[in-house]
This record gives sequence, structure tokens and C-alpha cells, in this order.
Amino acid sequence: MAEGTWYATGKRKTAVARVFMRPGTGQIIINKKPVQEYLVQESDRSTILEPLKAAELMDRFDLYVNVRGGGVAGQAGAIRHGVSRALVSGDPELREVLKKRGFLTRDSRMKERKKYGQPGARARYQYSKR
Repeated sequence: MAEGTWYATGKRKTAVARVFMRPGTGQIIINKKPVQEYLVQESDRSTILEPLKAAELMDRFDLYVNVRGGGVAGQAGAIRHGVSRALVSGDPELREVLKKRGFLTRDSRMKERKKYGQPGARARYQYSKR
């Protein structure tokens, strides 16, 4: 594996995460806060660590993340995508392992726009004959 800083961008819904990875002890800083302080739910914390577990590289890298937009779960998904891409940029041999688990695929599902003349994207005003 190449030494130095690896950078990648991850996206999910409207959240965009910029991930910087350096060899280290497993410290994770998100928007200048420790991961336990920023991601309160354990499920969100485990989501961002999935690529490192799949590549068997836990506690070998320090992660510095800037993330904006979306909600907490969307931001966690964006961070996971960014971590996966950063791992592949540093070690292309990990691509197959991460691709098989779906970590490199950009989740393209977005909120559908509201349509004019209607109360929502799919909702319709109630129809009445009389």
C-alpha cells in the first residue's frame, strides 16, 4: 500500500462527504468533532466502518471527514462511499472486495420533485364527482 494521504468524495442523496485518510491509529474526526459526538447512533457509526472491516484494515487509518447536506443517515452513507473510494485510490487491489459488497456503487436514489398542481410528488388532491 502506498503511504501518504488518500482523498475521495462520497455522495448519498444530497449529502457530500470529503474523506481524507492517513495511516494512523483509527481516529475518526467528522466536521472537527469525534465520531461518537457527531454520529450519535451506533448504526451510523458501524455504517462508515463497513469498508474498513471488509478490507480488514480496522485501526490502521485516521479519517478526517468534511460532510455537508442531507440528514444524519445520508451523511453516514456518503462517508461510507467516500471511505470506500479512498481505499481503492490507495490500493486498487481492494476494488474487487469492496465492489462485491456494493460499497463503490453510488446510491442514485433521490427525493422526487413535487409536481405543480398537486400537493406532492405522487400525492393527488382528492377527486369528487360532485
